[in-house]
Amino acid sequence: MARASAWALCRKRSDAVKTTKYFQAIRTRPDRAIIKDEWIQHVIESPEREYIQTDGRVRRWAKIDENEGRYLRVILLPDRETVHNAFFDRRFRP
Repeated sequence: MARASAWALCRKRSDAVKTTKYFQAIRTRPDRAIIKDEWIQHVIESPEREYIQTDGRVRRWAKIDENEGRYLRVILLPDRETVHNAFFDRRFRP
């Protein structure tokens, strides 16, 4: 969990998902700005697939019908609730 504290965890709003400062910075990119908090929450709560990386981070994928059925990948810290990254994964195959 030392890595998580290095990222200085924070919340954007009290009802929003927990995120890292890295995610808040990367979310300003146009391709990431379109990703809604509700979509991220959907992936966290109802993933279609999950993979645990060697560093303990958790990858989760779920289909987002509102975005042409594309698959959103959400990377969580080992605490399984703090979002480190989220993007539409063009290479994912269900």
